Amino acid sequence: MDRIAITGFGAVSPLGTDAPSTWEALREGRSGVSRLEADWATDLPTRIAATVPDAFAESLAIREIKRLDRCEQFTLVAGREAWAMAGTPEVPGERLGVVVGTGIGGITTTIAQEHVLEDSGPRRVSPHTVTMLMGNGPAAWLSIDLGARAGARTPTSACASGAEALAMGREMILAGSADIVVAGGSEAAITGLTLAAFGQIRALSKRNDDPEAASRPFDADRDGFVLGEGAALLVLERESHARARGADILAYLDGAAVTSDAFDIVGADPSNQARTMRLALRAADLAPGDIDFVHAHATSTPTGDVNESDALAETGIHAPVTSTKSMTGHLLGASGSLSAIASIMALREGVVPPTTNIGTLDPAIKVDVVANVKREAPLRAAIVNSFGFGGHNAALVLSKA
Repeated sequence: MDRIAITGFGAVSPLGTDAPSTWEALREGRSGVSRLEADWATDLPTRIAATVPDAFAESLAIREIKRLDRCEQFTLVAGREAWAMAGTPEVPGERLGVVVGTGIGGITTTIAQEHVLEDSGPRRVSPHTVTMLMGNGPAAWLSIDLGARAGARTPTSACASGAEALAMGREMILAGSADIVVAGGSEAAITGLTLAAFGQIRALSKRNDDPEAASRPFDADRDGFVLGEGAALLVLERESHARARGADILAYLDGAAVTSDAFDIVGADPSNQARTMRLALRAADLAPGDIDFVHAHATSTPTGDVNESDALAETGIHAPVTSTKSMTGHLLGASGSLSAIASIMALREGVVPPTTNIGTLDPAIKVDVVANVKREAPLRAAIVNSFGFGGHNAALVLSKA
């Protein structure tokens, strides 16, 4: 069967306004977490987050800044970078698809326009509000930008959304629905409401006095995740299609699996996480021993990191494990696709980026964590995990080109 090639990618993250700057920071272990200085954050229990640098918007037109929600803007910037890296392929619109996942969508617009309504009345609400807040907005705007008419889809699967989007894009190509699919995730949900809500369920770190050390997956002293934002988009196509047009193949998406726990709205089922990884390996026709490193979902929550460690042990994967959320924070619906880009670069350079901020490894963690310092090694294949509230699970298998 024709393999699914990755021929381009783009990213907007707390570490940079494009994929190369993001990767350089990840490789070197730099943090994108900082204190929130806005007035609305003053009284929050958690007053830190990983925000995207304002410079990301320099490439956008004024109308795009005014009419698009922040997560839609992220999508256009990352999508255009990915498309340019892929060589701006000439493909009929009917054979070009878009899949952009998001966990929350245009919540910054929702909150801002609710304030406008309360303060100034209904006639002052922006006429662009609906197209800015709708969850399918990122996929819709990118499809318009690229002229994609084979489908503009939006998986909304909490923190698994970006990885599920890549799995869905792969399925579209294998089913013959499209020749090229631009897929990934976008999220811009750093607001007082989201921080307060996650805080109420004790999911967030409260290390307000030490932001850069707050996100610490697998560490014995972790106390919750750090909210991040950004977008990551990848260009997928059949290997034969890529070679026919002379494209540079960056990596292969050889396997993917999407499952649901049917267990708990917040809690996870480690056995089903293990099942998800086994299904992805089966799709790639690989064994656990063929995996050279794991990009874990590991968000820095006390229970979640142990659950994933148990799942990896049950799967029989004994490769080195890392989580770049220690530097980027948790991008929710964009986390899986950004992890995929980090993993592609790791495969290409033979460098596993570190999980930073590990002082003492939690003794309950049963995996070989790449702690604090990057690790160089020959790398052929990686697995990327994404798990979301609601029991949404996605696993991707990437192979070196």
